[in-house]
Order: sequence, then C-alpha cells, then structure tokens
Amino acid sequence: MAVIAYNEAEVELLARLMRAEAEGDGLEGMLMVGNVGVNRVLGDCLDFPDIRTLEQMVFQRPGGFEATTKGYFYQRARPEDIQLARRVIAGERFHPASRALWFFMPTGQCPAQWYGQWNTGRYKSHCFFAPLVSDCPSV
Repeated sequence: MAVIAYNEAEVELLARLMRAEAEGDGLEGMLMVGNVGVNRVLGDCLDFPDIRTLEQMVFQRPGGFEATTKGYFYQRARPEDIQLARRVIAGERFHPASRALWFFMPTGQCPAQWYGQWNTGRYKSHCFFAPLVSDCPSV
C-alpha cells in the first residue's frame, strides 16, 4: 500500500531523481534519497508547504533538487530504479533518511545542523537532516 498518491509517470520521475542524486552511493543511498522525496510530499511543513505530488516535489523551485538541472536526470528510468522508487512509495524507510527532508554532500564532516535542521546521520557521501517532530509531525 502506498503512503502517498502517485501515477506511473511520477514513479519514473522519482526513480530518475534517486539515480541522478545518489547512484554513486549505491542502492541504499538511492533509497534514502527516495525517502527524502516521499517525506517532502508527506510533510506539508517548513520548506515544503503545498507539495502534494511527486512531480511538484521533484521540480520544486526554489528549494528543489540540483539534479533536475543536469542532463543525467533526463535519461530514461531503468527497471531497477523504478523498483527502488516503488519501495519508498510503499513506505519503506532507511536510516538515517527515514524522517529526513534534506540532504547534501559535504566536502568534510557532516555539520550538527544545516539551516537549523538536525543531522540524523551520514550514508557514504550524503548527510541527512530532519526536522523536529514538533515542526513537522506528519513526516
């Protein structure tokens, strides 16, 4: 059962985003990017008010994903990437991204906070950040 509404075009969009943002971090890294995307649709809080669909989340401006400005994002989704996207749409969560709304790739250590949001951990090259439950209870 899906935790958010979606259509097949949006599954492919999410799959392309996950690959473009985190292919270098392997399957788990891609799943964590998917968690962040799904959380933004679920959240309706902080930087993501009125984000109701995967398409709105992927192309949000400002505050969206850098990968959407690169050619690699526009390649066709592979079947294995689509399967990963379906897993996070179905509600699978992966620490440290299980409640995260943001991530980035630092040049060094992960900071304790990033724009006021707390670090939940690092997976390979990405640091993940989640809001307080009081700030975003729906994630």
